Amino acid sequence: MKNKVCMITGANSGIGKETALQLAKLGSKIIMVCRDKVRGEKALSDIISQSGNNSVELFISDLSSLHSVRKLAFDFLASYERLDVLINNAGVLMKKRTLTIDGLESTFVINHLSHFLLTQLLLDILKESAPARIINVSGDIHKFVSTIDFEDLNGDQGYGAWNRYNQSKLANILFTYEMARKLDPNEVTINALHPGVVRTNLVRSSIIMKFFSNTLGLIFMKNPRKGAKTTVFLASSPEVEGISGKYFINKKEKKSSKASYNLELQKTLWDASEELIYDG
Repeated sequence: MKNKVCMITGANSGIGKETALQLAKLGSKIIMVCRDKVRGEKALSDIISQSGNNSVELFISDLSSLHSVRKLAFDFLASYERLDVLINNAGVLMKKRTLTIDGLESTFVINHLSHFLLTQLLLDILKESAPARIINVSGDIHKFVSTIDFEDLNGDQGYGAWNRYNQSKLANILFTYEMARKLDPNEVTINALHPGVVRTNLVRSSIIMKFFSNTLGLIFMKNPRKGAKTTVFLASSPEVEGISGKYFINKKEKKSSKASYNLELQKTLWDASEELIYDG
């Protein structure tokens, strides 16, 4: 991984920060994507001091804005000639329905659509850097839903925080499988993963999960370092070279939900996502 360029979204805390730290320790050039400049700079300082690697750079981007995602890609491409690993890690759990500046439901945009757009914008440089890797951080919670409500993507007809979050995690996997069929695995691979139930800011945003993480979660929930292990494995291990379109848990290939293998659902999501990013 020495001198390989790795971009990580949501890199200022939790799994994202730990992933950045571990890859920095392996000698990678780290591109941290964060929304908040102050928190991002603090995380950057921590990663440099803990890894001894000065090749860490911060890019500020608000993934709730498709314009901001486009600017992120433009700024990166203006500064770099290669990208070896793209890690789509950022995620939110919105307790109340909110719309983005583009008029779209925030959970769907931040957890899926912004990463879909970013991946498309950076695909050429990934191919030029072959062999390159794309990694989508999803979660086993996707198994609690059997489809995506394409008729009500904005939640106009009702909003349930966990249902929307679960749908977005299913979208991560559907996107992974559909894109894998479009890519040459000798050039670019794309895989998804479940990091485990990790004590992060996202988990603490839920009252129920906050209680759990402060009690039984201290025993059963992973810390961010353990939660980042599969992401780091997929980014760096020669064991997964050429492997694409798979779902991993604890560094092992596993089956995702039945719905995630639905080819029609994969295509419908892809088409809907393309239409939304072009409209945006």
